Amino acid sequence: MKLLSLLIEILIILGITIKYIEAERHNKKQKQRNVTTQISVNKIKQFLSYILERRKLVKVINKRENLLEKKKNQHKLRIKGIRNKGISKRNKNYLKKQSKKNFTAEGEQLFKMGIKILQQSKGQRQKAQAYIFFAKAADLGNLKAMEKMADALLFGNFGMQNITAAIQLYELLAKEGSYKAQNALGFLSSYGIGMEYNQAKALIYYTFGSAGGSMMSQMILGYRYLSGINVLQNCEVALYYYKKVADYIADKLEKSEGIPVEKVRLTERPENLSSNSEILDWDIYQYYKFLAERGDVQIQVSLGQLHLIGRKGLDQDYYKALYYFLKAAKAGSANAMAFIGKMYLEGNDAAPQNNATAFKYFSMAANKGNAIGLHGLGLLYFYGKGVPVNYGEALKYFQKAAEKGWPNAQFQLGFMYYSGSGVWKDYKLAFKYFYLASQSGQPLAIYYLAEMYATGAGVLRSCRTAVELYKGVCELGHWAEKFLTAYFAYKDGDIDSSLVQYALLAEMGYEVAQSNSAFILESKKAKIIEKEKMYPMALLLWNRAAIQGNALARVKIGDYHYYGYGTKKDYQTAVTHYNIAAHKYQSAQAMFNLAYMYEHGLGTAKDIHLARRLYDMAAQTSPDAHIPVFFALMKLETMHLLQDILLFNFTMRWKWIKLDDTLGQYWDLFAMGLIIAMLIYLLKNRYR
Repeated sequence: MKLLSLLIEILIILGITIKYIEAERHNKKQKQRNVTTQISVNKIKQFLSYILERRKLVKVINKRENLLEKKKNQHKLRIKGIRNKGISKRNKNYLKKQSKKNFTAEGEQLFKMGIKILQQSKGQRQKAQAYIFFAKAADLGNLKAMEKMADALLFGNFGMQNITAAIQLYELLAKEGSYKAQNALGFLSSYGIGMEYNQAKALIYYTFGSAGGSMMSQMILGYRYLSGINVLQNCEVALYYYKKVADYIADKLEKSEGIPVEKVRLTERPENLSSNSEILDWDIYQYYKFLAERGDVQIQVSLGQLHLIGRKGLDQDYYKALYYFLKAAKAGSANAMAFIGKMYLEGNDAAPQNNATAFKYFSMAANKGNAIGLHGLGLLYFYGKGVPVNYGEALKYFQKAAEKGWPNAQFQLGFMYYSGSGVWKDYKLAFKYFYLASQSGQPLAIYYLAEMYATGAGVLRSCRTAVELYKGVCELGHWAEKFLTAYFAYKDGDIDSSLVQYALLAEMGYEVAQSNSAFILESKKAKIIEKEKMYPMALLLWNRAAIQGNALARVKIGDYHYYGYGTKKDYQTAVTHYNIAAHKYQSAQAMFNLAYMYEHGLGTAKDIHLARRLYDMAAQTSPDAHIPVFFALMKLETMHLLQDILLFNFTMRWKWIKLDDTLGQYWDLFAMGLIIAMLIYLLKNRYR
């Protein structure tokens, strides 16, 4: 049996080696033809199918070997006794442990090589090469590599989406205790993607994932307890989960400012989507580069900022950032000088950490009255970087920068009063500065405001306010990068990949992702969810987005109840949602829809005057509504006039018929005589 298992192993290894050699040859040929990353993807798929097949085969072999060993051991017991068995067992266990150790070390090394390539690479082709290392490491039983491969299969990285294979890997990983796998299985169960739709099961998976340390699971549970989704609404439990994640994010933010992620709304018009303000169009970027090279200082600083933190869909590139900042600084830009100081203070590949250089550039900017430069000098004195710690000097510079409206300086002042660093603790002043900074979206200021509301320090304790603030901080986590990959997948026509990514973010409580997922589902272009389930799921997501303040989502819920999409037709419910959108969010579309329903008496009492008023309000609210409102009012007035004419004719005819039947055909002569008699009587009374 051992010989048989060995032969099977050799055949497998030979088979995969031949496949790998063939793939290498094919790769060389394709390189000559300038093909893209499809080669790497095919390799990954081969490795993945091999992993799954091999694991099944190894299980069978191990089972047979165990049976054989059991029989041999029984035979040895009868012949040699227990002592000899104990010696052979110890030797065997030692060899097994040594072999497993080598196996694990090799897998870990391959995984680290993959991570290194992934971090250093910029192009998709290089990133695809990293997944070949992950596939090899996964083959050697490396759980982290298997998680990477499962994620790639679920989200469709490099066009290799295979949800069935992803679920198989996740189930295998879940048995090994992977919290990431628990979270993924919970997500798939909650949407019914590739698995049975089961919210109870999803909740169990999320609970185990959270207990294992999955911050995504903790965010999902926080959002569920906040909104009462399949659990009893409980603010304190939501606070517990959100605070755990927010503490981690705040710790990361204190070391660096973090990268804000652009969240594109797919619900915008198609012509706007192609040139969305959140993503910089390539042609516009090229035009900006041209202007920067021509000496436009403002554009140079803007491009430097975009490359410094990797915004608007551009890759983070410290060398390009420094290049543009230096050009602008030579032209006398105080902002550019301050940003160069910031780069040297934090340190990176292009500008290694150097406190003296940072102080030089911050001083140059501060001498020009620049708020960023003043804040930079404050940081140097506050933390004692290149200069002795001096809270008095730090306070002075922070105050000057805060007066100029720089939110980071406002936060630093708040922190000094909150922690009592160089000043007396003063929660009221701390709250004031945190609040000012939070209005500009300063994330750490939002975090400390949440801390104050959660503990009641300096303010009246408010669980709901604390949770909302913590939620905002949590949404700055690295997982928000999926907004970009989901958007680009949608733009490239990979609808399923885009939907899975948006749906995961929607599950975590991102309002933009909820409306984007609903938008994709109602288009019925996705293939990973059954068509009859799309409208009900879209309605659920529109509802969650509406609760978070999305006006369009509120209008959509009204539409779904009006037309009966994913639910029964219910005009009264439609009117309720249109009313909320019209009066709370001033939605022109909701006003128009509501006017139509009042005009026709759908779900509410017919009221022509109110319909006219709502049509006029819609036209005043949005210029786009002028033409539709004009035609709607023309139709309303025409129909109203016709109805009045018809009603008048019908009423007069009905009256004539009734009088003929009662008084006879000469009733009019009788009426005229009666009127004359009354006039004579009145005249006589007047002269008396």
